[in-house]
Amino acid sequence: MSATASSSPAPAFAPSAAVRETWFMTQRQFMAFVRQPAYLIITLIQPVIWLFLFGALFHKVVELPGFGSGSYLDYLVPGVIVMSAVSSNMWAGMGTLEEIERGTLNRFLITPVHRSALMNANVVMQALTTAFQSVIIVLLGWLGGAHYPGGALGLLVLIVAASVLGTVFGAFSNALGMLVRERESIIGINTFLLLPMTFLSSAFMAASLMPHWMQVVARFNPVNWALEAGRAAMAEHPDWWSVLSHGGWLVLLAAGAVWLSMRTFRSYQKSV
Repeated sequence: MSATASSSPAPAFAPSAAVRETWFMTQRQFMAFVRQPAYLIITLIQPVIWLFLFGALFHKVVELPGFGSGSYLDYLVPGVIVMSAVSSNMWAGMGTLEEIERGTLNRFLITPVHRSALMNANVVMQALTTAFQSVIIVLLGWLGGAHYPGGALGLLVLIVAASVLGTVFGAFSNALGMLVRERESIIGINTFLLLPMTFLSSAFMAASLMPHWMQVVARFNPVNWALEAGRAAMAEHPDWWSVLSHGGWLVLLAAGAVWLSMRTFRSYQKSV
């Protein structure tokens, strides 16, 4: 029997080289992350501080007419998850900048690895880290007495929405790192954006109790899109139209942010 005839048929599905290389580079990013135990501990403890600090500080706001929630902790858990996603992913560009300064990125440029894998690996790693942080916050909230009427499916939607939001800010931060190439600029821009984008959403206060101009801004705030999608899925009677509409806009924005980061990466390639 000929070699051709005896050979096994090719598998019906084989992941593309770009996907495999992105996963390989993601593992590399993850190993670098876990080798920094202090940073790992801080990324896990910080959301816990927010959860119980804000929970203790604002627990009586549910008594305001029109707030619409019986427990502030129930309301707060999605807000802390989303704020954690924003704050942690905003610093993805610092890792990119560090690799530029060390010359690591330039060395990878002479290898056959796909350029998308080089740029998107830390975004994927940050998204996975965001999902892990979100699970920790959900468990801590449950231990603290939070209720999740939407069940496991609602929580899954919330975690996925937070991870997609993290992709938006991670890819944007990568693009920023490629463009400015200065730590001070990245720190300044991140500090400028974090609190306004968080507080111009329903993370800590019901939208119905915000001033009108804040409600208008919140409608166009991707942080609020993630919150609306997550809370709609976690409700006792989920509003799937809200999940699909807000989640759809979030996915489109994430795709645009990834495209932007790739464009800035190509510009960086031309400059070296």
